[in-house]
Parts: sequence; structure tokens; C-alpha cells
Amino acid sequence: MGGSKEAGRRPVVEVGGHVVYRGQTFQVVGLQGQRVALLGEDGTDTSLLLGRLFADPGFAVVGARAPDVVPQWGLFETVPLAAQQRALAWLPHIREVETGWPHPEGSREGQVMREEYDPGRWMLAQREETKAKEMTALGFTRVTRLTVQKMRLAYRKQGLWGLVDKRTVPMRSRRPTGYADERVVAAVLEGLRRQRGRSKGTVKGLQVLVKQILEETHGRGVVEMPSRSSFYRLVSVLADPADRPGYGARTATAPVRGAPVPVALRPGEQVQIDTTRLDIMAVLEDGTLGRPELSIAVDVATRSILAVVLRPHGTKAVDAALLLAEMAVPHPARPRCRMRGCCRWMRGWKGRRPGR
Repeated sequence: MGGSKEAGRRPVVEVGGHVVYRGQTFQVVGLQGQRVALLGEDGTDTSLLLGRLFADPGFAVVGARAPDVVPQWGLFETVPLAAQQRALAWLPHIREVETGWPHPEGSREGQVMREEYDPGRWMLAQREETKAKEMTALGFTRVTRLTVQKMRLAYRKQGLWGLVDKRTVPMRSRRPTGYADERVVAAVLEGLRRQRGRSKGTVKGLQVLVKQILEETHGRGVVEMPSRSSFYRLVSVLADPADRPGYGARTATAPVRGAPVPVALRPGEQVQIDTTRLDIMAVLEDGTLGRPELSIAVDVATRSILAVVLRPHGTKAVDAALLLAEMAVPHPARPRCRMRGCCRWMRGWKGRRPGR
């Protein structure tokens, strides 16, 4: 990671480049081992470890191309149309502040970079200030340099999804437990399970039990307990009404509330497989008519189809294995195909018209 004066160049920390640290722009004036010397716009100099520089949440490279992020179209489609239009309206402005170009590579033919956004002439903070004034003149409400900086950093981390106003996200898409530590959530669920079927105490007693579970599982002082109010909210979210302390005991055979459905944010994080019988008639390999079955694997985050298997009838477990093989190594990348019977049937079926 680091600084470069040329837009679109791979970011590298080098003497003469500019970086953003703690919200201010610095010029790299020296590199020695794991330490970097920075010179601020006001003439102040700073020396620190490179690791500390990279760990700063606002660290950025002036003039470096923003990393390509896969658009979160699955989540993007869940927000209202007005929120989608607002995020798309912000997108070219953020790109122009970052690189000097409002549009991605490949669509800049015939365009000229505006002088006030040239990364080789102006600091990132100056370009942010210019963009804030421009957007205010265009009718955007309450846009300051800090607003532009916040949106730019969000775009770096989450792509287009980072430009969406999260207040418009439907509640079902948010985590019910908020930002609670997953280890604490697991301990609360374990504490509720141990209390199920017994007489309940108080939430304070459950808090002591959860602390004991965390110490037994992770060690003393490793996991920090949430505050009292946060713990109460967490218990109210995770526990069924009959499980909450102070209510009557429930039987141990009563059903337990299922875990919330996870939200897929990255490609490959969650893949769904489904099989459906096509609503067409086809001539099968033995000459009979039948309705073939189609099995597909769909990536939840990007809504893209990763693999497809077409069978004459009776999808089996081997077809699920074939889907996994298709996702891992597609046919063009294989040295040879071992499932010759399936390929022959698919080639023969493709050469016939449905209904004949």
C-alpha cells in the first residue's frame, strides 16, 4: 500500500508520494526500514512505523486507483428506489475525487480530466473541498468536505453498497444482534439453553452465567462483556418470551428459535442450489418423451449462476457433486471430462427440438 502521483497506478509507498493519515495529507519524505517520515501541509514532520500508518482507518493513497469491489447487487436491490438513485448519483463524484475521472476505465474515450480534480496538481483534501462546493451548487443537501471524505472511505471499503443510506435498509436485512461479539452471542445462547426447563432467576444472574461460560471457553479476560443495557437488549433479542428470566419455565422439548438468516456480502460466501423440472417436453436418449430437470448453483451476493446441470429425470447426489466440480474447475479448464455419458446425452438433447 502507499502513494503514487499517477491516477490508476498500483499504490506504492515511495519518497515524494502523498498519503492521508488521521484525516490530513502528508508527503512521504523518507523511508528507513519499517519507519516512514511524513511532512504535513503545515510544515510539521512526523515519523512512525509503516504498520501504524497502514492501520489508520482513514489511510489512503493520493492519486491511487480505488480497488475494484464487486457490486453488492443482491443487497442493493433491497433498498428503496430513491436510495438506489442517491447512491448512483454519488458514484461518479466519488470516482472523480479519487482518480480525477468520473467514469471507470474503458468509458473515458473523448473525455478530458477537469483541472480542479487532477491528482497530480491538487491534494486529496483540496479535491474533497472542491467537490463539496460543487455538489452543494448542484442541489445536494448538507455536503461538506467531511461528508465527501466519509462517502469516499465507505466506497473504498464496500463499493457501491457503501454509498447507500443505511437508514433505508429494511430491518430484515440487518443483524438482529447488531454489532455484538459473536462469542458473546454464542455464550448467551448457551446460558439460555442451560436454563431451559428450570425456574428462572434474573437477567443479572444470567449475566454471571454468561461470563463464566466465556471464561471457560476462551479464558479469563479474553472476551469483554457488554454493558448492562447492551446485555439486556441482547437477551431480549435472542431469547423466546418463555426463556427470558422472570417468566415461567418451559419444557425442554419445546422448539428453540432458529438462528437468523445470514446476509451474504462477498462472492462465494453463500451459494444456493436448487433443482426444478422444466415445463417443456423433450425426446430423451431412449426415445421416450419426458420433462428434463435443471439444477443450478447461484451465488447469493452477486446473483450470478455458477454452474448448471441438465438431467433427463431423477436428479441424484452425483449431480450435486458435478455442480461442485463445475464451480471449482469449469469444463474449458479441465484436461479431460470423465462424465462422458452425461456429456453425450446433453449433446444429443441439444440437437433436438422440444416436443419431438
